[in-house]
Amino acid sequence: MVSIEEYGEFETAWCPGCGNFSIIKCLKQALAEQDLAPHDIIISSGIGQAAKLPHYMRCNMFNGLHGRSLPVAQGIKMANPKMHVLVSSGDGCSYGEGGNHFLAAVRRNMDLTVLVHDNQIYGLTKGQASPTSARGHVTKAQPEGNRSDGFNPVATTVAMRASFVARAFSGEPEHLVATIKEAMAHKGFSLVDILQPCVSFNKVNTYAWYKERTYILEDHDPTDWASAMTLSEEFGDRIPLGVIYREDKPVFGHGGRLAEHGYDKNDLKAVLQSYT
Repeated sequence: MVSIEEYGEFETAWCPGCGNFSIIKCLKQALAEQDLAPHDIIISSGIGQAAKLPHYMRCNMFNGLHGRSLPVAQGIKMANPKMHVLVSSGDGCSYGEGGNHFLAAVRRNMDLTVLVHDNQIYGLTKGQASPTSARGHVTKAQPEGNRSDGFNPVATTVAMRASFVARAFSGEPEHLVATIKEAMAHKGFSLVDILQPCVSFNKVNTYAWYKERTYILEDHDPTDWASAMTLSEEFGDRIPLGVIYREDKPVFGHGGRLAEHGYDKNDLKAVLQSYT
């Protein structure tokens, strides 16, 4: 059995109290409980404090440009379909600079697990409003308040009938571990939007703020799209945690034409033919 210690302990650049500490611990725990060793996975990330996560784990990793973690992850999955491929980045990287890649990845539905550290602020660059910051959120860069509506990634992906959509909270570690495992077990594009306090630059969406509002879903049928849409739009006094929507649908490049063509990762011609 794989132990969490196999993923290592490293000095980080995160602020004391950052929600990223809980996320990385929960990810290691979820991987260990699935008996996945460091060489069994690869994590693709972009730029930002959240994107530094694979720097602080013993694992295969690719750290690329801001917003470009998903194209790299999809290329990795095409080259090695048996590899467990995860994406770990922040709300700015995933929903801002990488927004078009995000929408395309939802449509394509490759077998990826996408963990978005959603702290509703740009933490690495010292506190500007991010895509998920609420209208009116005051920052040093927006002293009169954010003038744009916050992007709701859960509502957007449910509306697109994404294969798997969940929300978690770094302050609920047991639930976060279970949610990551469920997302990885699902075949297809799996999003886990993880609410994560930024203790240095976001003084609104704090641990206490989330604790007062979040609740874990119990009697929700995630295959009910209409119900999932209603839940996905809850982000105020009540914020649901758990699997919001799930749909079994064709997975790009998984088990079908690749298998029929006798896929060989060393045979580029066979790979290209399987996708034509």
